[in-house]
Amino acid sequence: MSQLQAFLNANTNASNTITEQVIISNRFKKENGELMKFTIRALSEDEVDEISKACQKFGKKGKVDFETKKYTRMVAIAGTKDPNFRDAESLKAVGVISSEEYIKKVLLPGEIENLANEILKLSGYQDLDELREEVKN
Repeated sequence: MSQLQAFLNANTNASNTITEQVIISNRFKKENGELMKFTIRALSEDEVDEISKACQKFGKKGKVDFETKKYTRMVAIAGTKDPNFRDAESLKAVGVISSEEYIKKVLLPGEIENLANEILKLSGYQDLDELREEVKN
């Protein structure tokens, strides 16, 4: 068995264990001026599929539209451990019913996109050209 095969066999649930702390905006600062970090986790293939399906909108004549902004919000919600965008007390405190409404109220559009991009990167989505350059060096 190759080393790569052995590694894959030993890491079958990688998305459950891969986490990282990221800065998504200069807006979130502690009292001492230090930037606050969001704790994110990798998404599984099943989670990405579920989110993608939820963002498909079926129109007339079988046309399928993909709701990109909804996808971005749902990835950010699903892949963020801290803060918890599903926290019932927080939703109530802000006066919203859903996690999607909550994230739209507490983050700026660019912050949501930055957060979702970091989660997707952690989940293995990378620019292949960038990856090839890393391998060359």
